[in-house]
Parts: sequence; C-alpha cells; structure tokens
Amino acid sequence: MRKSIILFLVVVLGTALFFSCMHNPAPFDEAKWRRQVDAQSVEQLYAPHFNDGRYFNPWAPMEHGGFWRLVKWKMSSKAHYSEEEKNHRPKFIPELKARIQGMPEGDFIAWIGHSTFLLRIGGDYWITDPIFSERAFLPRRITPPAITGEELKALAPSLNVLISHNHYDHLDEESVRSLPRASRFYVPLGLGNHVASLHEGAVQELDWWREIDLGGGNKLVCLPAQHWSRRFGQGFNETLWAGFLLITPEISVYYGADSGYFIGYREIGRRYPNIHYALLSTTAYHPRWFMHYAHKSIPEALDAFHDLGARYFIPTQWGTFPLGDEPPGYPALDLMRTIQERKLDPSRFLVLDIGEIRPLRGARE
Repeated sequence: MRKSIILFLVVVLGTALFFSCMHNPAPFDEAKWRRQVDAQSVEQLYAPHFNDGRYFNPWAPMEHGGFWRLVKWKMSSKAHYSEEEKNHRPKFIPELKARIQGMPEGDFIAWIGHSTFLLRIGGDYWITDPIFSERAFLPRRITPPAITGEELKALAPSLNVLISHNHYDHLDEESVRSLPRASRFYVPLGLGNHVASLHEGAVQELDWWREIDLGGGNKLVCLPAQHWSRRFGQGFNETLWAGFLLITPEISVYYGADSGYFIGYREIGRRYPNIHYALLSTTAYHPRWFMHYAHKSIPEALDAFHDLGARYFIPTQWGTFPLGDEPPGYPALDLMRTIQERKLDPSRFLVLDIGEIRPLRGARE
C-alpha cells in the first residue's frame, strides 16, 4: 500500500513538473464554441436530466478530463494582468444593517459579497447563496461580507433563502446555520436533506421549470443552468444545480447563479418576458479552455443579458474570492471595457459595491 502511495505521488509530481514547464495551451476557439451553443436543442432543456444516480445537462454533455485536466490547468502558465487589473477591488460600504434599519419601506437589493445578495421586495426578505465565512473551502476572501447571519436576525426574522447548488462558495454550512430560525429554503433536487441537517427552517426541493405560487401574486421559478455539482459527502452530479426567477406584481428578478453560456437564456427570456433585473455570474472564466463550459466570459454574460431581455444587469461573484486565473476584481474592469466596446447603454449595468443598497424599480417606474 505504501509503495502504491509513493508511486502515485511520484506520478503526480512528475506530471505537475511537466505541465509547469509548458506555455499556455493553444488559444481557445471561441467561434467553434459559439457554434456548439447555437446548435443546442431547445427541446433538450425540457428533457429528463437524471440517470443512474446522477444529474446532467441534456443539451450539452459535460466535457470530462477529471483530475489530470485540473492538474493541467493548475500547472500551466498564467496570462499576464496589469497592476490595475491585479489590484482592482469593489469598495466596501460599512454599517449595512443600520442603513437598512433606517429604511422602513421600499424595495431594494444589497450586495453582501460574491454571489450573496439581500433583497427586500414587498416587505419580504430574500437572500441568494449566503456565504459570510472567511473561506470557501480553500479560497480566502479578499473583501469582507457586508452583513452576517447574526445581523440578519435583527433585520429579517422571516427570510427566504435561495441556494443554487452545492459548491462551497454557494452552499456554506456555517453561514446556513447562522440564518434566522424562521428561514425558508428553496434548493435544487437532492440538496434538501443536507440543508435540513444544517437548519431547522422549512426546505423545499425544486426541479427545473417548476413554478411555486407564493401567494399575493408572487411566484418563484426554478430554472436550468449549465453547471455541475460536487462536494465532500456528495459525489459528482448527485445533486442538481439551478437558477431562479422571482416574479412579483411589480418586480421580477432573475438569479442566474453559476452557469456557462447556453441556449437556455434565450428560452427563459421567451417564456418569462419583461425581467427587470438579471443577476449574472462574472467570475472564473480564465483560462477559457478549462472554464468555458461552466462559467461565462464577459462577452457571453452580455449575450445572456440580451437573450433574457432584462432591463438591468447586475454582475455577481466578482471581487470576493480568487477562483479562476483572472484576479478577483478583473471581471468588473473587463465588463466596463466590453460595455464601451459594444457601445451599450451604461445605465443598464449596475456594478454594485459591497454593502451598497440599490432601490429596485419595477413595472410602474
């Protein structure tokens, strides 16, 4: 057994040394990838997506490379980034709890950090993928969260929680445990028991395209995403991943969570027109050869925004954890540059600072 372990380590180190001497892999063929996306079948968005104990994306089977593909990425040389790109950070605005307490009325969205947003709509509080911890398993925060679970208890004794999938930067056990007792959780298929083991609040599992009537003209829709799942104790793709659409009489908010670019954005925009706010991921997209399936580039995020037909774009997941080759603050600079290059209306893009509160403007404004 000991010899086998030593042999395995020798192979791993030898492979790492080999790849560390390589230049970056050949440039990623964006045009070919886009042709593959455009060829995806809308019908497959509605196809069965569970087989032999695992979930999958029927419209685009995931590329496999396993451990060695990961080693190749980690050991390959990195692209060059300027000092501005390396050092850019979102600003941090303190005292979020006190500022919210000074706003007894009105709909708003506040960025807590990474993919965690706090929303108040019609007096109800919602939070997306709460993580207040210093680490997302291994990656360490470079910016603090704007609020904690303990502070939320004073603001929102009744809290609605959206959890998109089981990756550590989206499902953080310590953060879930800290949420108000009366929290209600909405999670993709397969995650219910795990979340219920962390919190006494009600948990409801949802499949893609399922709609829940919340009363008062409010509706929550679970939507497909192009991603995957895994964590310790839960094997590869044993639980589902998803995005969500919250529809109220005045405001609709799409939370896209983690996803690569896929034909689903066009179908969501067709089925659910007049989305007011689209929260779209902008992180971990370099190197493209490794990340393109599960994460959107900035041009793809803008294409997804166009496909959805939404009024406003709010970038998520940047500026908090180092996850891809690009520096954590780089996506915001990349987004602003691409908006200028495409000559898009900058007023439709809301790049929040951590702790910033933005009023939500609905159908009548």
